[in-house]
Amino acid sequence: MILVAAAARPAAAAGLDIEGSLIQGGLAIGRVEPGTRVSVGRQRIRVSPEGVFLLGFGRDAPPKVKVRATLPGGATIVRAVKVARRDYKIQRIDGLPPRQVTPTPEDLVRIRADNAAIARARARDTGEPLFMSRFVWPVHGRVSGVFGSQRILNGEARRPHSGVDIAAPAGTPVAATADGIVRVAHGDMYFTGRTVVIDHGHGLTSVYAHMSRISVRAGQRVAKGETIGAVGASGRATGPHLHWGVALFKTHLDPVLLVGPMPKPGK
Repeated sequence: MILVAAAARPAAAAGLDIEGSLIQGGLAIGRVEPGTRVSVGRQRIRVSPEGVFLLGFGRDAPPKVKVRATLPGGATIVRAVKVARRDYKIQRIDGLPPRQVTPTPEDLVRIRADNAAIARARARDTGEPLFMSRFVWPVHGRVSGVFGSQRILNGEARRPHSGVDIAAPAGTPVAATADGIVRVAHGDMYFTGRTVVIDHGHGLTSVYAHMSRISVRAGQRVAKGETIGAVGASGRATGPHLHWGVALFKTHLDPVLLVGPMPKPGK
């Protein structure tokens, strides 16, 4: 088992095992006989040579997801995975500069370039299952923003929060949450400031935003727990904190379901 997850429940069938967080925002790992082809709807899922694959359930995932596995001998297994529903909080953030809530046309050009760089990183389907290293919190501190919450910025409704915010003193080291390859190390994105994106294989990525410094470069391999930068308040931020997000390709996931509750101080 590679995931430390709340609401972790198995869904097993002969030749097809799925376990992990079968809940909106959750990530699950599947295991099949090597050489098996796996798909969800029309989407083909990468399966490692050892028979491992990933399933991600977005914030508003439907209550059932149908997984199809075609075994090397030609037999087919179809499994309907039940996905638990969640309720989400409303988070209000006031005091942001108006330009960071409603960007100018010039700012939008920069924002589109930033989004494209992150999208390219998330589109990669790296074959190496680096996520098998398991996951850890990138920094310890107070959780000040949770996944999926509806965000009200300066009184205006915006998209739901795509990760978790961790408040910590500026300069606190930030660690890679799992083994991976750095795909983005950007010193000044409009919204997220100093930003790093790490590729953990099979389309699974993590993003670290608002840092005060970055200590890695694009293309560099990093190990779980290795320092990649430090907490800051760059980009759109009202104080020092780390925004940590996890996605399976375009599907945003809840990072807390990978690591469990924030450890208490001293532990």
